[in-house]
Amino acid sequence: MPEDSVNTLPGVSYVMPVLNEATHVRAAVDSLLAQDYTGPFEVTIALGPSIDGTTELVAELASVDSRIRVVDNVVGSTPAGLNLAIRESRYPVVIRVDAHSVLPPDYARIAVETILETGADNVGGLMDAQGTTPFERAVARAYGSRVGLGGTKLHVGGSAGPAETVYLGVFDRDRLLAVGLFDEEIKRGQDWELNRRIRQAGGTVWFTPRLRVVYRPRPNLYRLARQFFSTGIWRGELARRFPASNGLRYFAPPVMVLGVALGVLLGLGGVLQALLGASPWLLWAFAIPVAYLLIVIASALVWGRRDGFSSFLWFLVVLPCIHFSWGIGFILGYLSLTRNITAHTGR
Repeated sequence: MPEDSVNTLPGVSYVMPVLNEATHVRAAVDSLLAQDYTGPFEVTIALGPSIDGTTELVAELASVDSRIRVVDNVVGSTPAGLNLAIRESRYPVVIRVDAHSVLPPDYARIAVETILETGADNVGGLMDAQGTTPFERAVARAYGSRVGLGGTKLHVGGSAGPAETVYLGVFDRDRLLAVGLFDEEIKRGQDWELNRRIRQAGGTVWFTPRLRVVYRPRPNLYRLARQFFSTGIWRGELARRFPASNGLRYFAPPVMVLGVALGVLLGLGGVLQALLGASPWLLWAFAIPVAYLLIVIASALVWGRRDGFSSFLWFLVVLPCIHFSWGIGFILGYLSLTRNITAHTGR
């Protein structure tokens, strides 16, 4: 932006829901304080009932910088925390921040420039997953591959322009309030649902590859499976609620899960046929799980081997974990087979 516009730059409100994030929250907040944006800003942290030292850590951060505020998110969920932080903030540009994310120094500046240039209601970019361990690096590679999370712009990049949804989001505050903020009943996928309402109201969701946010993946297989199982449940729920707004790619993992499961069961039926002396024609069904296995191996050779042998081996496990956790969750959510969907936050 030109230098004579420094004093007229809109103020920015960073909003961050936090729950049990003692490992990551300091780096996330530090990245906000290090922004090169010259307009006024504030940081509002919506603190959920944490038990890992996060409460003490964010209190320490707020005590040394008056621009940081902490508000209690008694409910503890992400959408409730976001809405609370947005209502407690005051500037016309709202920047959503995740405790697992690290914003590059030029993030706010580029985002505000893009909003002013395009008139978009929401601007976002690429979730740049980066890991520090072989497991995390394998997860990051799966995130950034077209076979991992469907190849959407927010994961693999693409050209600037209108988009279905974007990672995190930088919002025009008035337009955000006009569409009703985040739906607090939706514990995961609330960003997609909000962007759906923005587009329905005639607004624009804008993707720009200039915005890249470092994201830290879950550190172990259990937490990864839990995350994607919950994400799948909510995606299935959203697909059922809003059938006209969902692309075919959302149905690929559940179809794969059903196909592999059916192939294994029918193949075992072929084994039984052979044992009984009948023609084992059902053995051909094993072609389905074998085909999936070959896809996983080929994907590992293309993407997983880029970070060394350990990450390659982990990729062989991580990719099916993502697919099956997400796919099984989707089926349960779509068919309303989960007893308490609001409990599935993936934390």
